[in-house]
Amino acid sequence: MAGEDRKPARLVPWALLSPGGLWLALFFLVPVLALVKIALSTPVRFQDPEFSWDFGNFGTALSDYGAQFGRSFLYAGLATVLAFAIGYPLAYCVAAYGGRWKDLLIGLVVIPFFTSFLIRTMAWTSILGERSFVTKIARGVLGDGFTFTGRSWGVVGGLTYNFLPFMILPIYVALEKIDFRLTEAAGDLYATPVAGFWRVIFPLSLPGVFAGSLLVFIPAAGDFINARFLGSPDTTMIGSVVQDQFLVQLDYPSAAALSLILMGIITVAVLVYSKLFGTEGLAA
Repeated sequence: MAGEDRKPARLVPWALLSPGGLWLALFFLVPVLALVKIALSTPVRFQDPEFSWDFGNFGTALSDYGAQFGRSFLYAGLATVLAFAIGYPLAYCVAAYGGRWKDLLIGLVVIPFFTSFLIRTMAWTSILGERSFVTKIARGVLGDGFTFTGRSWGVVGGLTYNFLPFMILPIYVALEKIDFRLTEAAGDLYATPVAGFWRVIFPLSLPGVFAGSLLVFIPAAGDFINARFLGSPDTTMIGSVVQDQFLVQLDYPSAAALSLILMGIITVAVLVYSKLFGTEGLAA
């Protein structure tokens, strides 16, 4: 009887996982398999691509658009570093000194999400445009030829702004759980405030840093909106190429191959990042 009672209990975890598993199968696995099929197809004029196990689409994608891949990961990496440099101090100040204003301050961080991503990016084209007061001030310091838009730093700045909340929120959640009196205990052991932060507070907040870095880097690497409105043909990212191949050139096999390569590189990068900088060893 005891064995029979255990059987239903063993099925409980599978029953709990089945809704999420079904969702992933329908809306992730099936689309990815369809994408693989398209990537291995041959374009046919005015018809759907013909499945032919054509692996040449992947080689062509890498050889023709290697620069766009490199540029995408470079911009995403810079945006992640800038988001960390800006977001960590802000999250720390809110968590450590926010007091009763914490909810309001975090609400101000989230408020931009109430506006469309596209509208926020287009707004920056006005703020950093040729005739904006920001550009005029910058030209007074850096010279008449200076401009924000159409340059790589404009794209990186747009990526940093749009994805900054994804860095702030996980770090804030991690910091809020920390008892900041630990720095006082570190002081009793003759640690300076700076040493106490780096040896106690920062290591305990690494789960938030880890999550925030992934949440910024992954969508930034595939973004095409910022490159479209804040960049130029010289700052094109791989997301722009995929969009063009899908919606303008109608070259679905090449677009699917580019998408799969991007997914594969990001997956490998995340696994390596998790292995090198993951937080499994913190508990030990």
